[in-house]
Formats: sequence, C-alpha cells, structure tokens
Amino acid sequence: MRGFLHRAVRAEADAGVRHQPLWGDGLVLAHGAGSSAESPLLVSLASAFARNGACVLRCDLPFRQARRRGPPSRGDAARDREGLARAVAAMRSIVRGRVFLGGHSYGGRQASMVAAERPGLADALLLLSYPLHPPGRAAEQRTSHFPALATPALFVHGTRDPFGSLEAVTTATQRIPARVDVLAAGGAGHDLARGRALTALATRVVEQFNAFVSRHEAGPSQKR
Repeated sequence: MRGFLHRAVRAEADAGVRHQPLWGDGLVLAHGAGSSAESPLLVSLASAFARNGACVLRCDLPFRQARRRGPPSRGDAARDREGLARAVAAMRSIVRGRVFLGGHSYGGRQASMVAAERPGLADALLLLSYPLHPPGRAAEQRTSHFPALATPALFVHGTRDPFGSLEAVTTATQRIPARVDVLAAGGAGHDLARGRALTALATRVVEQFNAFVSRHEAGPSQKR
C-alpha cells in the first residue's frame, strides 16, 4: 500500500492515506470513478472524522493504482471490491473499535456491494452520492444487491445529483433490509460540495453519521 499517516508509510492492503489518531473506531473511504484518494471531498471527510477521534484510511482502489487517470474498466469492479475488503481487514488490525466502510459514487457502490457479498465485513456504511443510475437513464438502476445488504447504511445525496434524484434514492433504499437513513445535501450535485463548503459538509456528515450509528446500536435493527 502506498499511504501516508501524515508521512509516507507502507503496508500490505490498499493504496491510501491514513489520518490520525489510531485509536477508537476506524473508517475506510473509497473514491469515485474519475478521482483518487486525493479527492478534496475525501480529504475533508477524513480530516473531520479524525478530529472526531476516528482513524481514517482514504484509499486508492486497485484500478487507480494500476493507472493514474481514467475510469475503471468493466473487469475492475471485482478486484476493487477485494481491495476494499483488504483495506477493512487492515483497519481492523490497527483499531480496537468498530470499522466502517464508505465511499463516493463508484467507491460507495463497490463498498455496498462488497458489504452485501460479505455480511459483517463492516459495522456500518457511509455512501456518498450513490450512483443510482447513469445520468438520463433512470431505468438502469444499480440496486440488484440491495436486498442482500444487511449492513446499516447512511446515504448522503445531493438534491441536484444527475445520477439519481433524492426521491429515487430514498425509494430505492426501501429494498435494503438493514437500517438505512438518507441525508439530503440541499442544492448539491454529484460532488456534494466544493471549496470552503466542503468543511461545513464534512462536519455535518460526521455528526449525522455518528448519530445514525448511535441510533442503530441503541435500539432494534428495524429501518428508520
């Protein structure tokens, strides 16, 4: 793994950047199809979670390690999911608390798919701008794995996301048997926020995710 704990480090799992501290809970974050672990959104979120006491790994998926630019190919998805599973295992080896998994767009989709394939892999999911369907092709929904998803999940979705309306995403999550909540980012597109707005968004996501996890652990696992 290429990685940084605010300094260069190497390990055996996925390429990425870890943010201190190394105690408490852990979070693995994956980037979208056109981005990398250096995505401003992931950097802001990782910093915010770290300030809140979590250890965060923002990782480069295997397809991004193989090539610096361009989207994943059709054959990359299974390898990317395996990379996420290795990253979660690596995180469990360095924290004593819970381990969460999430990502933006393609990264979030692969996170949800590997969680459906491997129940218990992560304690909860953070899915940012889930790409429900390709822009302009609402009938091609990417939800076939939702009925097998037993991991609690918080979706964060912009009200102007061309990859799925907030209403469509909320409706689609009803197919998930685990506890689910949807956090709306008013006026946001697929990138959720830019520039100075990233800090405020990251703070809000951390607060809402922690509250979501606490609600899940405090009561029965029924949805919402």
